[in-house]
Amino acid sequence: MSQVIPSRHPAGPKPVPGMVRAFALALGIRKPTAAEFRRMGECLTVGDEPMDRLVEWMYSAGMKNARPLFEQALAGGIESLMSPPEPLREFFAHAEATPDWVDPDTLIRGAQVLRLGGSDGMSLGRDISLLGGYQFAGFNQTLLRTGALEKGSNTRFAETMRWAMDIVTDGGLGPFGVGYRSTLRVRMIHAMVRRHVAALPDWRADAWGLPINQTDMAATMVGSLIAPAAGGFGIGLLVTKSDLEAVAHVARYTGWLMGVRDEFLPKSFRDGVRILYHTLTALATPDETTRQLAAPMVDDPLGWNYDRLPRLRRRVARSAHLSITGAFLGPRTLRTLGVPYVLPWYPALRFPVNLARSIAAHTGPEAMARAAARGERENEAFLRVMTSGPATIGGAAEHLARTA
Repeated sequence: MSQVIPSRHPAGPKPVPGMVRAFALALGIRKPTAAEFRRMGECLTVGDEPMDRLVEWMYSAGMKNARPLFEQALAGGIESLMSPPEPLREFFAHAEATPDWVDPDTLIRGAQVLRLGGSDGMSLGRDISLLGGYQFAGFNQTLLRTGALEKGSNTRFAETMRWAMDIVTDGGLGPFGVGYRSTLRVRMIHAMVRRHVAALPDWRADAWGLPINQTDMAATMVGSLIAPAAGGFGIGLLVTKSDLEAVAHVARYTGWLMGVRDEFLPKSFRDGVRILYHTLTALATPDETTRQLAAPMVDDPLGWNYDRLPRLRRRVARSAHLSITGAFLGPRTLRTLGVPYVLPWYPALRFPVNLARSIAAHTGPEAMARAAARGERENEAFLRVMTSGPATIGGAAEHLARTA
């Protein structure tokens, strides 16, 4: 018996932004086969069984008691608990059993590479991945039901940026590192959202599948980590082939921690671009929610926190981020999003600066470490500009912990 595919899944591959298509073609990547495309449709109904099972137990046991146990196991390992409940032991026994294919040195290198771009690299994540992701109408349905409009795109990106910074910090993905903890915490929040939204009376499983499903998670993972690395070439962030493979390794392990199935974990950078390209052909089905969510993001920089010349710098920031979006997503996608086109002056201005920095960073290990440290400082400064307070991962979904 064939598996029912939600109606949000298109009949065939949809167009993707020109930059993504060109990059994929340059790597010899073609459109998904009929079987691959159907599989992405089937996975719209597949969640994250291990975490879904754990979260169901946490609700039944009472979040007031279960959540502190989860947090303690997250920070110190399951063995730090005396007589931990079996559901908690089962989950963390798997999460703490790092796969044999994980190479710690490659994770360290990949994290360094992802820090090199600094705020320019993070801007690619904001202006391409997050904004472009509003074309995913099916995913938008989940966002709207978890308060995306009330929370605002600025807060959503700040939380996403905090998670990404945790991943790429020194030792972030090491045993019980801050990136490890943040990723498993996000995974738990995803399960809470999945449970809550799927139970809402207006949720249409026949049309949208399961909230935060495997196909959506795969697209989000490669969009957050692979897409900015690929887009970096267009803004002067040049890296070596081994650097790109290290980035893919970070994406693979991060996806594994996040509960993404092996079939959607990139085995190489080329494979990561393939997953990005293929999921885009299946998910880029915009509707009225696309502009509803994208429009506020355009003007977010007008509320950012600059100490000096705030009015001028806010307007310049708005123009700069729109110029990045226009350069990478192209006119057709901009029209779909309802986003105004701005000449790509910012990528052109930053290209020679980033090119010089990239060359200098690859002159030796110490130079790479200094460049990565500079990028991390830029990211922290960028986050402070965007938010007046700390960015708490999953803060807007915390109310779900009190929902039975």
